[in-house]
Amino acid sequence: MTQRVSAGVAGAIRPIASAVIRAGERILVWEDLNPATGEVVAVPLAGGIEFGETGEAAIRRELLEEIGAAASLVRYLGMIEDIFEWNGQKRHELHLVYEVELSDQRILELDQVDVVDDGERYVARWRQLSDFRTDARLAPEGLLALIDRHDTAKP
Repeated sequence: MTQRVSAGVAGAIRPIASAVIRAGERILVWEDLNPATGEVVAVPLAGGIEFGETGEAAIRRELLEEIGAAASLVRYLGMIEDIFEWNGQKRHELHLVYEVELSDQRILELDQVDVVDDGERYVARWRQLSDFRTDARLAPEGLLALIDRHDTAKP
């Protein structure tokens, strides 16, 4: 599988439902390459919200379509507005972020999960949240702070 490069919607605001899937201090993410800069960022599983669809319904649908997994719990964490430059294009995204628990807990034991999105195949891997406190970047900007605000495991 080659390095994935996401494509945005030109000249439009894109509503996205994003899934924070955790196994302890690890989070399931895929890597997105910006060919214009060479930067690689980690991104949670996510997908566009269709007209008339709630964010929760969108994330449940996307997880079934992309990794074949049903969500047993979907809890809203917050919204992140992200305006950025990617691959020479200005992008504007509104991320409705959800903490998600999967019905199939075996996924939490895998090193990586195969993802299929509109015929494109790539992998998502488990990464330590601590990686994003040092040199790695988690996108969208502000996601780590949102996770920290809702982290019930912290004292």
